[in-house]
Amino acid sequence: HIETKTFMSSSPFVAGIEYGDVLPDSFPSAPAESLPHFLLEPQDAYIVKNKPVELICRANPATQIYFKCNGEWVNQNDHITTESLDEVTGLLVREVKIEVSRQQVEELFGLEDYWCQCVAWSSAGTTKSRRAYVRIAYLRKNFDQEPLGKEVPLDHEVLLQCRPPEGVPTAEDMQVEWLRNEDVVDASQDTNFLITIDHNLIIKQARLSDTANYTCVAKNIVAKRRSTTATVIVYVNGGWSTWSEWSPCSNRCGRGWQKRTRTCTNPAPLNGGSVCDGQSLQKLPCSTMCPGPADMDGAWTEWSKWSACSTECTHWRSRECTAPSPQNGGKDCSGVLLDSKNCTDGLCMQNKRFVNEPKNHLLEATGDVALYAGIVVAVFVFIVILMAVGVVVYRRSCRDFDTDITDSSAALTGGFHPVNFKTSRHDTPQLLHPSMQPDLTANAGVYRGPMYALQDSSDKIPMTNSPLLDPLPSLKIKVYNSSTATSSPGMHEGTDLLGAVPPGTFPGENLRDNHFMNLRNKTMGSQQLLTLPREPGNSATGTFGCLGGRLTIPGTGVSLLVPHGAIPQGKFYEMYLIINKAENTLLPSEGTQTVLSPMVTCGPTGLLLCRPVILTVPHCADISSPDWMLQLKTQSHQGQWEEVVTLDEETLNTPCYCQLEPKCCHVLLDQLGTYVLVGESYSRSAIKRLQLAIFAPILCTSLEYNLKVYCLEDTPDALKEVLELERTLGGYLLEEPKPLLFKDSYHNLRLSIHDIPHSLWRSKLLAKYQEIPFYHIWSGSQRALHCTFTLERYSPASTELTCKICVRQVEGEGQIFQLHIVLGENSSSFDAFCSYPGSALTTQLGPYAFKIPLSIRQKICNSLDAPNSRGNDWRLLAQKLSMDRYLNFFATKASPTGVILDLWEAQHQDDGDLNTLASALEEMGKSEMLVVMATEGDC
Repeated sequence: HIETKTFMSSSPFVAGIEYGDVLPDSFPSAPAESLPHFLLEPQDAYIVKNKPVELICRANPATQIYFKCNGEWVNQNDHITTESLDEVTGLLVREVKIEVSRQQVEELFGLEDYWCQCVAWSSAGTTKSRRAYVRIAYLRKNFDQEPLGKEVPLDHEVLLQCRPPEGVPTAEDMQVEWLRNEDVVDASQDTNFLITIDHNLIIKQARLSDTANYTCVAKNIVAKRRSTTATVIVYVNGGWSTWSEWSPCSNRCGRGWQKRTRTCTNPAPLNGGSVCDGQSLQKLPCSTMCPGPADMDGAWTEWSKWSACSTECTHWRSRECTAPSPQNGGKDCSGVLLDSKNCTDGLCMQNKRFVNEPKNHLLEATGDVALYAGIVVAVFVFIVILMAVGVVVYRRSCRDFDTDITDSSAALTGGFHPVNFKTSRHDTPQLLHPSMQPDLTANAGVYRGPMYALQDSSDKIPMTNSPLLDPLPSLKIKVYNSSTATSSPGMHEGTDLLGAVPPGTFPGENLRDNHFMNLRNKTMGSQQLLTLPREPGNSATGTFGCLGGRLTIPGTGVSLLVPHGAIPQGKFYEMYLIINKAENTLLPSEGTQTVLSPMVTCGPTGLLLCRPVILTVPHCADISSPDWMLQLKTQSHQGQWEEVVTLDEETLNTPCYCQLEPKCCHVLLDQLGTYVLVGESYSRSAIKRLQLAIFAPILCTSLEYNLKVYCLEDTPDALKEVLELERTLGGYLLEEPKPLLFKDSYHNLRLSIHDIPHSLWRSKLLAKYQEIPFYHIWSGSQRALHCTFTLERYSPASTELTCKICVRQVEGEGQIFQLHIVLGENSSSFDAFCSYPGSALTTQLGPYAFKIPLSIRQKICNSLDAPNSRGNDWRLLAQKLSMDRYLNFFATKASPTGVILDLWEAQHQDDGDLNTLASALEEMGKSEMLVVMATEGDC
């Protein structure tokens, strides 16, 4: 609707006098300017995540246009005005735009939705446009009603109900579709399906082909939700066939039986349908007139069952001429009494014989055959025992060797296995975990067109149809036994993770440190401490009080910041940080989700915290791709994974805040526990960051030489784990790992080796390339995935190897390694990757853990915590530091500025550069804070 208001001006003419009586007809008169007319009115809009919406209105003639939102005029500076001429009328057309942010909508109190309308002015009056409503789009996770699985008989109707979750836009504007085994159900193509107006699915007549998994999918502009899958089973109850004809009477003379049969095949029961009820056999008594006494012929009885297999490899069956016996000169039975046949499927051939004489004259003595068979069995048993004794003696003599030789030629046909190494224990001598070996033997034996479509044209490899590899003889490869994976010296299993702080973790030996330790010991008293399993290099522990501190696991990117004041005054907590590596841990990913960070436990759980602690974990998601839906999950006491928050879907009830950066995520937590970051692709275009690392043996004493190519998530902890593993196996890193962007496209990762000097070396790989299946990489559940290229030199004098290794995703990106290796000369260029000194600082206490001095921090908080009408408070600081993704989280804290500074400390734990903070304060006009930082920061 359009409301108009006309400004009436006084007229010099008397009412009722015609214009023609006052002015001449020929005098030109300018037409009066009309009221503004809206060519475009603002439309209803929805805010998706944190993206502001744009409202536009266009009118002519209009001298000015302004927006009014919720009864208040929008600031003139927030309008964007453009002017143009209408080519038809020549009138001036004015267009005005404004933006409405999520924060503006959330700050509106009351039951009415946020609305805006245009008001246009002309000399004739004003015109108001329609109201445009701005709402925040969302979609709840749980369906109001989900479809339930059913078992229905054939040709019956099936009703699957679905009420989509609450959301804005509402269910009427929401797109709801049904999936049948992940394929969209199209009711226009298959008329047996009907989708009702309230989104229910009806199968009019259930067919066998309708047995499937059905899923209801609800989508709106902000999210997509899937219901639980309902399995529909269409079953068929069995039905009897028609009865067969009655058989002849079983006795040709006297009383006997007749029978008839039927089968449960009309139809046969399917998909759990019931079997036929009733009998499949009917019998009736019958009698046959016997012939006269002078001419009763004899007849055979039924054959007996086959006898046991004899030493002559035959078995027997018999019958008698007694049904009836020949009487009064009747005819005797024609045929044989006994029947025999071979009972060893032809392995022991004997002629089939038909005997027509008494049994006691047919069988001959076979004692000599049994004697020979016994001698052969005895000799065979003796040989087996002799071989077993020899194997035992050989193994005892080789017990001191480090390697076992096993036949594994099958492993060289392009297959590979991820490695699951555990620290050896006294009760577990096996090094490899056999139950965790997935089947990763996706091979290809033929070349299928161009393999290399890499971005760097200088590294492209020309492919030919000639064979890349020579035939493979029978091979033996080495498999390291458990003695090569013993724990590092000084690190023992079962170390008390919550016991005394390791030496060197408290910097300085001044009086304040001694006083802090005395306070800690007095407070802890005789408290019983929990002992947790600890993996060396994957955990850190420390004792913290109200001054706070930091736990860091060196070389992993994992840390825990305990801010000042997080622990109540006078209390001291033993806290720990662990990266979970257990293979039997339940995976946090579901469906198409992928694990993006290490599973980290910070504890102990249940501690009383006065302000959030900050857990920092690395991740491998390429966040430049907008296709990720990221979730933080936590593990319950029962071991199940539960969602904590979905990024960009936070509410006031969200218990944490995630600050996502390109390579790590900082999580503000009120509760300690086990956490992990997982992700899911919206439209199969999300990208995971991987790193490729090549290892070679330090020593090569044989003609064989193995190159291992690891495919790892691009996180420091994944590389550290493989470096420590290869160090125990005697391998070293050939060159710096290279990045690879791996797309959610179902395509495998392909690895191949090229340009081997065939006059000196040969490859033992049978196929032209190896492949790692897509899901093994994307799931994030397989650790230390790698392929091995086994090469063999023709002579020990060959000590140099040059080759290329190409790694690429099929129909995706790739990398090429140009290798030049001199055997026996280990590269020292990458020692930095392999060295994580035991003295690396893992625990920092009190002021040593923070870059901002406490006095400066308190003055910044006092200056910015109080709300400012101009917005020059903590909210502007969060915006300047790019921490304004969800300001409501900070608004609920006693000191929003303090929490923002805590997050800044976690972000800058490595560089400690105060320039970014100083620049933000300077841009806010807080020059007095700069003076404080310059003076007190130097003290």
